[in-house]
Amino acid sequence: MRIDKQKKLRSPGELVHADFELVARRLADDLAFGSDASMFVGSGLEYAQSRPYEPGDSVRQLDWRLTAKTGKAFVKQYETLKRIAMYIVIDTSSSMSVASTSISKHDMAIWIASALGLVGQRRLSPVAIVGGGERETRLEPSLSQGDLWRALEPLRLQARAESTLLGDRIRSLEPRLARSSILVVLSDLHDPDVGKSLRHAAQKQDVIVLHLEDPAEQAPLRAGFYRGLEAETGKMFLGGGTRRWRMQPSIVQELIGAGISYLKLRSDVPFIPPLRHFLASRAMLSRLSK
Repeated sequence: MRIDKQKKLRSPGELVHADFELVARRLADDLAFGSDASMFVGSGLEYAQSRPYEPGDSVRQLDWRLTAKTGKAFVKQYETLKRIAMYIVIDTSSSMSVASTSISKHDMAIWIASALGLVGQRRLSPVAIVGGGERETRLEPSLSQGDLWRALEPLRLQARAESTLLGDRIRSLEPRLARSSILVVLSDLHDPDVGKSLRHAAQKQDVIVLHLEDPAEQAPLRAGFYRGLEAETGKMFLGGGTRRWRMQPSIVQELIGAGISYLKLRSDVPFIPPLRHFLASRAMLSRLSK
């Protein structure tokens, strides 16, 4: 059974552990459907050297750069399976719980993190789940699915009054990250400090930002003038119903300019198809650049 529509999902906090684990496994299956799980985070093999092509070698292993340079076919040789640690940072601050749809940004973050974590572990990549709000979580990457569930458990319930520590959390992670680590951030990017932290982390790490958005953040509310309260900072603002209440932040261009892989996902449309396409495209670009 595959889950193709988000409206079939209930909030992670409403599911008992057994049901949550079952749905997470189905989402992971959907995310990797039709593809090798390794394509989502890289080849999984450490490059050693290239040698002349021999009959029977796979065309997929061709070293295109060397082949074009020399005019003779060469294939790449790899050594041992490398375990690329994956750190998944989940923004659990109060703005993530504000929703105009049945699935909040917080819900999306938990579902996506669980699916990505399972896919990563299936390819022998240790996974760590990190809270981007005030809640503390385990920071050591692990191949144990039990550790994955235990790390997700305290983050599943939504918090209506939780401040963001996303920028600080990313900075505190950097000393722990090996150069080959993958940093995945699931957030609505309301933290004004997060852009600088992400750009700094991207200088040494492979950074992926999944920008989660509620449709009300970009669509006009069709109301008169109103006073709003920003959930993240508690600041009051005056808005009008004929314009978007939250303009597109310039941080998006800054992230892309820093070489960060960026994808926006809305809470009112299914997230598995665009996420699968995005990760597959990343893997293809990674292969072409080698």
